[in-house]
Amino acid sequence: MSQTNLQAKQEEKARIMQEQKMSRPDWLKIKAKTGDNYKSLKEIMRTQSLHTVCEEAQCPNIYECWEQRTATFMILGDICTRACRFCAVNTGRPTELDLREPKRVADAVVAMNLQHVVVTSVARDDLADGGASVFAATIREIRKRVPDCGVEVLIPDFGGNWDALKVVMDASPDILNHNVETVRRLSDRVRSRAKYERTLELLRQAKEMRPDIRTKSSIMVGLGESMEEVFETMDDLRAVAVDIVTIGQYLQPTEKHLLVEKFYTPTEFLRMRGEGLQRGFAHVESGPMVRSSYHAHEQVQRADGKPLQSLRDDERRSFLDGSVSKTASQA
Repeated sequence: MSQTNLQAKQEEKARIMQEQKMSRPDWLKIKAKTGDNYKSLKEIMRTQSLHTVCEEAQCPNIYECWEQRTATFMILGDICTRACRFCAVNTGRPTELDLREPKRVADAVVAMNLQHVVVTSVARDDLADGGASVFAATIREIRKRVPDCGVEVLIPDFGGNWDALKVVMDASPDILNHNVETVRRLSDRVRSRAKYERTLELLRQAKEMRPDIRTKSSIMVGLGESMEEVFETMDDLRAVAVDIVTIGQYLQPTEKHLLVEKFYTPTEFLRMRGEGLQRGFAHVESGPMVRSSYHAHEQVQRADGKPLQSLRDDERRSFLDGSVSKTASQA
């Protein structure tokens, strides 16, 4: 492609992106509020030299979550070895591997007085274990400092290294989260180096290693998938015994990223939630602004006491029938 054609294509994409921003429906418009808690949390992050996916991925919920003193820590640096076409995190060759990072994360958890913490990372394909040992050390450090704090980890696929996955599972997180991100048909176009089947296998392996630990995954919509494909993805996640699923609207972070193909309505998200519950998930968080770790603590509370997906299908159906009846009677 010539330089002139490339520039014209970029300008057209920028124009479309601006139109999408201007035409976003009301339920996707966010009012930024930076109160005392937001400023305090930001100061803690900078003092401890920590990264958050809230900032790096330009999460639209940052003002709400930080004002409630909740955040998702991003370990292993802020440069990702992959270049997924939906993600705003910087891509390149990582230069940072700080083995003191787990202690600093725990210090921040103490300072923030958290009851539930989410820890994620960039993809580190340059490391033999993909950073699994640092995840495990972070879990252990938080457990040592704040024993009652729930610990959720949102991990990369470690390149299919199941020994690395076992290192994380042996550290006993409360939630093991790995995102499928999109439907099977779009996976190769949306994600860099990640494979749809590898994601499913990771989630299956995690549940097989530790049936007592809840597993979780997330789906973005608005990338050109059909509703039926979303339901098929739910079926795939249920087939590997995933407990919690989150579903949210994709928003294009920059003109270099994939365009939004559709803005789903709150009613459509409600339908997806209902379909997920019918399939036996312990909890479904579905809404326009939902992200993988949005309301993570509340997700655990709502799933608490519900059967893990390691139980038999008839037991799950029995529980679901009771939940649906109760919901209908309260409506």
